[in-house]
Amino acid sequence: MLPDLSADLTARLREAFRAADYDADGVVEVLGPQAHAALGRGEPEAARRATRDAGALGTLIRLFLLGDTEAEPAVQAALPDVDLSQAVKAEVLRGAGDGLRAGLDIRPYGDDEGSWWVIADQDSDQRGGPVPTDHVLGVGHASISLARATSRRPVGTLLDLGTGCGVQALHAGRHAQKITATDLSERALALAAGTFRINEVDVELRQGEWFGPLRGRRFDQVVCNPPFVVGPPRVDYVYRDSGLAGDDASALVVRQMPSFLNEGGVGQLLASWLHRKGEDWADRVSNWLPRGGVDAWFVQRDVADPTLYVGTWLRDAGVDPRSDEGRAKASAWLDWFAENDVEGIGFGFVTLRRTDAEHAEVVCEDLRHAYDDPLGPESAAWLDRVSWLRATDNAKLLSTRFTVPETVVLEEVSAPTDEGWESVVRRLHRTDGPGWQHELDETASALIAGFRGALPLEDLVALLAYAHDLDADALADAALPVVRELVRHGMVVPA
Repeated sequence: MLPDLSADLTARLREAFRAADYDADGVVEVLGPQAHAALGRGEPEAARRATRDAGALGTLIRLFLLGDTEAEPAVQAALPDVDLSQAVKAEVLRGAGDGLRAGLDIRPYGDDEGSWWVIADQDSDQRGGPVPTDHVLGVGHASISLARATSRRPVGTLLDLGTGCGVQALHAGRHAQKITATDLSERALALAAGTFRINEVDVELRQGEWFGPLRGRRFDQVVCNPPFVVGPPRVDYVYRDSGLAGDDASALVVRQMPSFLNEGGVGQLLASWLHRKGEDWADRVSNWLPRGGVDAWFVQRDVADPTLYVGTWLRDAGVDPRSDEGRAKASAWLDWFAENDVEGIGFGFVTLRRTDAEHAEVVCEDLRHAYDDPLGPESAAWLDRVSWLRATDNAKLLSTRFTVPETVVLEEVSAPTDEGWESVVRRLHRTDGPGWQHELDETASALIAGFRGALPLEDLVALLAYAHDLDADALADAALPVVRELVRHGMVVPA
């Protein structure tokens, strides 16, 4: 039986939640910053105390966020127009002795523009044990990461491939005119439908494997949080396991996504890739792309040790690695890694753009350092800069005036010598976005110091060559690739 999250039930829940201020701001206001942070760490007691005198909102927080059992009269008071027997039948609630508990995870989730409610299955902590095979994951680190990495420029049509509980489609409602969402899992589609109904977001739902339900269609944007866990070809949990071996699930999406994009359309996904002995990860992921017609930006955010990786994903599903089940699964997993020469598992974001340009841009970058800014605006700007550079030959580049954004600084590291301090490193550092850094020599540093929007690059090169008795043509040849790289990273911009 699938949960029947009908239009009537979700409308009644929505009105009750609104009346009680059960939204992202309301929850934070009642809990306060310390209890809210503790709840995020899996420590519920402070939140439990903070909700004692919070009326209906307190009941809803304890019911849906803490997993507590609440007396039926209190639940009815918090959901005044909801037929509780209907809610139990729909799995929203379940009986627990003399009271009621949540049967589904229904929680507020918001962005800078407002708040939604997301309907998903309860995690292993709320269930008190391992999740079932058809478990539908709620709002997690992966879904939030993808949402932050996604471009939010207005588009006509958007596809959320493998929607799960519907998080990416909710975000898409802010900037897409028409949204289509797919999933292989019937249960995921049932819960996603509930998520969309309770938030009054219009989404076309399709069931099927990968791009199967979408043959012949193209979209302006595609987002995908695929079952990217790598390892042996098995399906323990449909939300994370594809049944394909290794990183074939990520490869499949990268390979097929461009054919479902309109010209100029953008695809963005989370992905994992193997680090195999003797193989460069950048070569591996680049080979997933179709030949030509696709700009691609692969960003590696982390590389996990195989042992840590296996333990993390076992615990994620509520399986104790010390149990007989956990030991058996870990052993098979680690055996597969060893047999396939896997030294690490990379994880990150992929941005693709369909293009008819003769020369597509494919870049793989390791961005494992910490940075706070969301990657979404940067991914859109990166594609803009790639297009500008492609349309700008060397002659036009030399005739361009450049400036340095205020967020870019020059860092210098000096070492003591007998004659005082001597500069050993000059590093241009972008303090916003991904925080790129580029080391420069003294000549390049002097050239970029002149990027004030007054003189074109060719004049600055000529002046620098004259001042240092250098050949102007040779200096220009050396400067052009450096300037192109700095433009691509947004560290210098056309005036």
